[in-house]
Amino acid sequence: MAGFVGRTRELGTLAAELDRIASARDDRPGRCLLIRGRRRVGKSRLVERFVDDAQVPYLYFTAAGAGTATELRQLVADAAESTLPGRDLIAAANPSDWDATFRLLAAALPDDTPSVVVLDEVPYLMDPEQQFEGILQRAWDRLLSRKPVLLVLIGSDLAMMEALNDYRRPFHQRGREMVLGPLNPADLATMLDLPPADAIDAALITGGLPLVAAEWPPGASLWDFLGAALADPTSALLVSAERSLAAEFPAQLQARKVLTAIGSGERTFTNIARTAGEMSATSLHRSLETLQVKRLVTGELPLSTRPSKDRRYRIVDPYLRFWLRFLAAAMPEIERGRGDLTLTRIRTSFPSWRGRAVEPLIRDALARLLPDDSLPAAPAIGAYWTRSNDVEIDIVGADRAPIARELYFVGSIKWHDQAPFDGHDLSALFRHRAALTDEPVPTVAVSRSGASCRGLDVLYQPIDLLAAWQPAGG
Repeated sequence: MAGFVGRTRELGTLAAELDRIASARDDRPGRCLLIRGRRRVGKSRLVERFVDDAQVPYLYFTAAGAGTATELRQLVADAAESTLPGRDLIAAANPSDWDATFRLLAAALPDDTPSVVVLDEVPYLMDPEQQFEGILQRAWDRLLSRKPVLLVLIGSDLAMMEALNDYRRPFHQRGREMVLGPLNPADLATMLDLPPADAIDAALITGGLPLVAAEWPPGASLWDFLGAALADPTSALLVSAERSLAAEFPAQLQARKVLTAIGSGERTFTNIARTAGEMSATSLHRSLETLQVKRLVTGELPLSTRPSKDRRYRIVDPYLRFWLRFLAAAMPEIERGRGDLTLTRIRTSFPSWRGRAVEPLIRDALARLLPDDSLPAAPAIGAYWTRSNDVEIDIVGADRAPIARELYFVGSIKWHDQAPFDGHDLSALFRHRAALTDEPVPTVAVSRSGASCRGLDVLYQPIDLLAAWQPAGG
């Protein structure tokens, strides 16, 4: 697969599962892996790459939510094209239910060599009565696990994939879980031949989605990439978000309105309600709960030693956040060939948008980096703010969240081109630290363009952050 970048750890996990099957000496060598991750994050491509490399017999089936009869016909067709030694057995039998299908599948698997069976988009097969899960559990316990097979179950509905392994569900503890995230900034730096600061920008724009990042020419600037993408209404940058949202919310109009309001920059319950239009508090609570269950939105509280109810909401996926802020409303003008107008607006607003959007990524990087020579490990890294916004601290490290017993450090993020962290920024950080704690905890700056002041305890720059995602010794 040309252009496949990263995923070394995940490919290693899959290969290790297959190795365990090959070396098993008991009567149940089969293993199951449950892979979940957001839509278009590359789950299917990862597994396709794995089976290509593994060179073992395999069957790959993707559900479509089309009803049992249609799904079984497609599975039979996929089996006929698979490399399983008993593939003709399934095709000839033409099974009419899942129980018979799994029995035939077990008979088609080799007895003396490892094989792989992939069921993609498993949530489409799950039903409220858990009938499919019960049939799968019985087939696994009685038949499939007795074969040297790696059963890979893939799904984009994160909540349903988590439920599949819940202790109250039939398939509980049958499979090991793998959560596949987007490509990280270090992966993007390699894939796109970008310096650290530009790779972090690419992470904010593409969200690390392989399909979107694949359209970014290696070495191209952010503005070259956006210019080309906005000139093509079919580019992955433009269409991926809408397709994902259509799959997530086929009939939940209110949740889409709330998501759009948060994407426009609103963060508080009151402001989201005002921007989303006429909506009761109960409806807004319900929509926010739906968005959080689907892992599209997260609600965060200030991290400090004092309790607070000042919750703020943000969109988890940087790409979706960028799309909602700059592209969703601009689609009509892009489709009529005026993406240049959209690009001009993005140029004007991008610096301030990026300054806020990069904050969660930087906090994640610090959580991965610490401890280091300057700072201790911090079990919780968040931010602090007051309701009036007179005090805002971009980085707070503590022993727990959201109400800490002990604060370890505070920090400020300055993510501007050619504007280093200076004395005014440090003075502001000292003032805000005094409003948060009487303790002289270390001060941290994270700056895209370095620092030009003395008195700062720790400085992190883009190259330091990129190291958070690089393999040890890489």
